[in-house]
Amino acid sequence: MIKSKSKASSTNSKKANFTQSSIHIDLRWVLDELIEDARITEKDYNFVSGSRREKDELKWNPLQFVAKFAVKDQHSDDQTLTIERLTEWLAKKSGQRIFHIDPLKIDVQAITSVMSFAFAERHQILAVQVSDEQVVIASIQPFVSGWMHGLEQTLGGKEIVRVVANPADIHRYTVEFYNLAKSVSGASGSAGQSMSGVTNFEQLLELGDLSSPEANDQHIVNIVDWLLQYAFEQRASDIHLEPRREIGHVRFRIDGVLHDVYELPATVLAAVTSRIKILGRMNVAEKRKPQDGRLKTKGKNDLEIELRLSTLPTAFGEKLVMRIFDPDVLMRTPAEMGLENEDYDRWREMVTRSNGIVFVTGPTGSGKTTTLYSSLKQLASREVNVCTIEDPIEMVEPAFNQMQVVEGIGLSFADGVKALLRQDPDIIMIGEIRDLETANVAIQAALTGHLVISTLHTNDAPSAITRLMDLGVPPYLISATVLGVMAQRLVRTLCPHCKRDAYIDEETWQSLIAPWKGKRPEKVKSPVGCLECRKTGYMGRMGIYEIMPMSQEIKDLVAHSAPLSDVRKQAVKDGMHTLRLSGANKIASGMTTLDEVLRVVPTTT
Repeated sequence: MIKSKSKASSTNSKKANFTQSSIHIDLRWVLDELIEDARITEKDYNFVSGSRREKDELKWNPLQFVAKFAVKDQHSDDQTLTIERLTEWLAKKSGQRIFHIDPLKIDVQAITSVMSFAFAERHQILAVQVSDEQVVIASIQPFVSGWMHGLEQTLGGKEIVRVVANPADIHRYTVEFYNLAKSVSGASGSAGQSMSGVTNFEQLLELGDLSSPEANDQHIVNIVDWLLQYAFEQRASDIHLEPRREIGHVRFRIDGVLHDVYELPATVLAAVTSRIKILGRMNVAEKRKPQDGRLKTKGKNDLEIELRLSTLPTAFGEKLVMRIFDPDVLMRTPAEMGLENEDYDRWREMVTRSNGIVFVTGPTGSGKTTTLYSSLKQLASREVNVCTIEDPIEMVEPAFNQMQVVEGIGLSFADGVKALLRQDPDIIMIGEIRDLETANVAIQAALTGHLVISTLHTNDAPSAITRLMDLGVPPYLISATVLGVMAQRLVRTLCPHCKRDAYIDEETWQSLIAPWKGKRPEKVKSPVGCLECRKTGYMGRMGIYEIMPMSQEIKDLVAHSAPLSDVRKQAVKDGMHTLRLSGANKIASGMTTLDEVLRVVPTTT
């Protein structure tokens, strides 16, 4: 049990030393201070203290050791002392600002040049921000400052600003950042003095031996491995490698928004691109024309993730974009995608018909592929033959028979559909209808008793009818074969950990949904930002949908080539929820915000 008197004197002695900046934090100190601040009970004190082992002292930081027991925080009704709460407590205790390390916002090259890895590891510190005037350094031991004098001598007069960070993050990112910086430095060193890749248009006339890092160099291998693992961890949907004159940029698209991640020397970026092209079985020597490829990865958790690769020759070299396909996409339910209630019933009724054409429309990145694959996955069974023709195949799924367009040998969408019709299909998915020939073979497939699902690029559902007419499809064939159209967009969803109540005025609400129905909710939600969502206020995305079944009234309008405005009015009259109204419903349910809906929904809907 605790000896109150001796503990009190011990605490007073430690408090006296706070100003001397010499306290080395260990488990005993943390437990004593927690009970002094009434954050834990004596029972929890004894339990945690009694669980201590010498090997644990070496393996765990004291804050991590306490956090793993999840003891109740006595200053809160239902919270436990997590590592985040303990870090906040320590920051307040030391009078230093708490700093949350976001890898996307760290300039790795700059922070690793402040001190050596050995120095950072020995003193359990990590530079997290560097400017012309100051260096911000996070530490695990906020009361120890013996390292500051030596570091100040090497910083050339820059001010050192101390902060407290999660000790687990400091341990992890110290290793990751310095390993990455070492790999980049090693790759750069092997490039000699050359600054730009040989594909830089401005240097095509330069003579001489331009050396560059080998794509199979261990440093390049390490950079590529780090890049892919980091992208998966950050929930990125795309990785962009963008060459510039001297410095290449690495960017991730997360929840539909691009974020700067890292800058690499141009020669190193070229070698990274070559390494990925090798893995994707692309022609490494060909840098003058676009190429496509595929790559499958297997991480530490044995989860297989597919990537679609695309290169593009630019003024400063090859730009590479990797589209990451989430393997969980095929397992998502309609509700998880945001397709619920009446909209789901309408969609389900269309795609379970035995013949006809169903279209999914929307711009690139609006989630059409996710909708098509998840719907086909639910429709695929032992009793039906599902065939797809895609350009390229997005995700390989054993339940489908998938074919890829190869224009080089004359295998187009139209030729592919003709071939599929001889394969006794029940359901045919056409990646995209781009021309009249493809549209005609799709219509013929629908007329001969097949269900065809395909995509178009239009702003909303009614516009798909106009698009087909523009391609040259006769109105009577549209009326006879099209079962319905679904337009969709993706909006970012609010972070469930930090969203808060907000108010929306009547005028703003009506401007969103007018002139259609919709009652303004008493409360909506707004983004705040926390550690879980990386201070963005949003986490993940969901769909908003506009579903237009082809009613008899709409078929009559189409058959008589009625204006688009008449088709849209009839669809609303038939009960179609417009994209704007669907977005309003998601706002009212607290899933997203007005700004998000207005960002993605076209003004005409």
